[in-house]
Amino acid sequence: MLVDSHCHLDFPEFSADLDAVVQRAADAGVKVCVSISTTLAKFPDVRAIAERFDNVWCSVGVHPHEAEKEPVSGPQGLVAFAQHPKVVAIGETGLDYYYEHSPREEQRVSFRAHIAASRETGLPLVVHTRDADDDTIEILRDEMGKGAFPGLIHCFTGTKRLADAALDLGMFISVSGIATFKKSDALRAVLKDVPLERLLVETDAPFLAPMPFRGKRNEPAFVAQTAKVLADLKGVSVEELSEVTTRNFFSLFSKVQRPQ
Repeated sequence: MLVDSHCHLDFPEFSADLDAVVQRAADAGVKVCVSISTTLAKFPDVRAIAERFDNVWCSVGVHPHEAEKEPVSGPQGLVAFAQHPKVVAIGETGLDYYYEHSPREEQRVSFRAHIAASRETGLPLVVHTRDADDDTIEILRDEMGKGAFPGLIHCFTGTKRLADAALDLGMFISVSGIATFKKSDALRAVLKDVPLERLLVETDAPFLAPMPFRGKRNEPAFVAQTAKVLADLKGVSVEELSEVTTRNFFSLFSKVQRPQ
């Protein structure tokens, strides 16, 4: 059994064949998917997909790209949405200084509001960070000092310093198809030192399809390719990698019900 801990099933790339996509995931052993929210305006669509499929769950949050369009200054709205039985995480949130589609300060305010919602609900925080290691580490450490919250760095592509800081705070590291790319040697070197007990796997579908599907639309079934590469990197069998990352997932995403 595998879990796709981060995908975007509400995106238009899946509108024509979503039922087939979910079925292919199940056929590939991917028994649970978490469809991640990027805007509150589209959250009802995310939630509706989670309600439609027994094995699909969802998050609620505003991506840092959208922090200017959808400012979140406090946790109240997120906490209210999180009461739904299918909402199992807060985010994705965080900082993106690579594209800077939103001003940095508005991203930071939104990030802290999401953290407050995670702390209040006990749901894991899904963190997106790109070219923002210093501020991400500073905010996570500062907020953790105000009260613990669970979380993960999704689609990890950062430095060893970021990985170590996240691990020190009790967070998990989630690995996407980027880890399978030929030019990702530096990333694989960081991931090699992350304890197996702190790793998850994801697709970020429809983006970042792993080898040998790179350049095509990604989908949850392809998380199996990432798991294989990660298993080879960690020197374990695919079965052990699947077992441990799935156990890690249910430990972190404690609201998700295990499939029968």
